[in-house]
Amino acid sequence: MDNIFDVQCTEEILNRIDKLNKNSQPKWGAMDVAQMLAHCSAFQDIAMGYSTPTRSWLGFVVGKVAKPIFYNDKPLPKNMSTIPTILIVDPKEFENEKNKLKQKIKIFQMSGPESCTTHPHPFFGRLTPEEWGKGIFKHLDHHLQQFGV
Repeated sequence: MDNIFDVQCTEEILNRIDKLNKNSQPKWGAMDVAQMLAHCSAFQDIAMGYSTPTRSWLGFVVGKVAKPIFYNDKPLPKNMSTIPTILIVDPKEFENEKNKLKQKIKIFQMSGPESCTTHPHPFFGRLTPEEWGKGIFKHLDHHLQQFGV
């Protein structure tokens, strides 16, 4: 499975981000392209330990059982619910969000698996660095597919 810690996987993601433009339209979901980039950036902050949202009650109840959907080979479901703290509804500036996300991805990849947070994912709970690497790639891939790249 693809993993953001693999240089080729990171390059693929960055190239796909570069194919987006401020007029890119979603195939599903309510976020515009700038909001999607901000959402992915906020999720990156969680994986890097810059943001540590509390674990949801639903995560405690079903998170462990649902955890494999984050890092298995199956695509994430369209319109899947998200962590409330990274639900982006306010307007964002496309170029700024694109550049922030790309920089965070590069830093995360270059810092390696040891850069992953040890704080539990707000829904799935504790993740290994390998699970974070696969899950980050899968999350980015999901949203890039959402915008047709």
